[in-house]
Amino acid sequence: MKLQNEEILKILQSNTPHSTSQWDDYSNFSEKVQNIVNYFISNETIEKEHIIQILSLKKEDKDRDDLFNVANLIRKTYTGDYINIKGVIEFSNYCKKNCYYCGLRAKNPSVQRYRMSPKEIIEVANQAAILGLDTIILQSGEDDRYTDDDLIYIIREIRKNTSLPVSLSIGERSFSSYRKFRKAGAVRVLLKHETINKNIFKNIHPEKSYDNRIELLRYMNSLGYVTGSGNIIGLPGQTLEDIADDILFMRNENIRMIGMGPFIPTENTPLKNHPRGSGELTLNAYCATRFCVPRAQMPTTTALGTISPDLQYQGFFAGCNVIMVNITPEVYRKNYNIYDNKIKVEFYETYEKIKQLGFSPSKITQKRMEDGNNASNIRL
Repeated sequence: MKLQNEEILKILQSNTPHSTSQWDDYSNFSEKVQNIVNYFISNETIEKEHIIQILSLKKEDKDRDDLFNVANLIRKTYTGDYINIKGVIEFSNYCKKNCYYCGLRAKNPSVQRYRMSPKEIIEVANQAAILGLDTIILQSGEDDRYTDDDLIYIIREIRKNTSLPVSLSIGERSFSSYRKFRKAGAVRVLLKHETINKNIFKNIHPEKSYDNRIELLRYMNSLGYVTGSGNIIGLPGQTLEDIADDILFMRNENIRMIGMGPFIPTENTPLKNHPRGSGELTLNAYCATRFCVPRAQMPTTTALGTISPDLQYQGFFAGCNVIMVNITPEVYRKNYNIYDNKIKVEFYETYEKIKQLGFSPSKITQKRMEDGNNASNIRL
């Protein structure tokens, strides 16, 4: 038996601490929307046919607005009514790989390469902690100049000095390396699978193994990492079915942080002339993912903001509950161009924008900013 709209919303709101005045009039759901929401209520997920229906929606469709609003309610109910702000330190733009879409590829002669010293990385993390960030993300290309011991030292010092969770986004390393990093105190890891379609993966990764990538993700999960992955939307040959398969893969593999962004063409790469991925389709994917994996941490990504900052903030209305701000020192930041025209997501601007849109930053961030604690004097 189908649930009535009022019953659906009562269930969705049952664990939501705040009223949802935007739902004063919700009596006009289409049959498609009712079917998707009813299935979610019964199963706490959705399936491929529902995902494709959401991915197919046009910007002007009322169904899209309704499903985005329900996705936002799911976010509140399952992950809490706040937005987590994570800080990214892009500590090296060296990379030994040659992925066809990436501006940091080894064969790109136009990149001015840099490496931050362990001391610099730790100092930036110490400063960022004062702001009340949720996590410190250490991000780089695949740069073997940093040994396991180097990274273990950095992880331990950040944990000792800040007590913040440390997340690694450093590409593929050995199983033993990730085991050491976990033991050193890293609790989160980000490794995008980029596409679950083996043929597309092979076409954009001339030097990588699809099977190795998937095995490494599974191994990270087995070590107890909060494992993150994600895809790129708009890759050559990609279909809506491929994107749906990506979302289902992340659900089935218990991926707990899901990052999806549009493809951005980049000079000096083999895909420089390929069309940009769709921002609106990316928002649809956020919505579908919130229905499919309701408890996921899901950032609205910088790539989406590179198309339009407004699009990035719209991600919150489609079910996202995370945003990553760039805390890389300015002297280095300008050279970490994985794609062209990459925007700088500033902490203070982001904090204020979240509040202006009617969302709440996490409690620790709010407390640090409201208490002062020198937070307003930090410039990163």
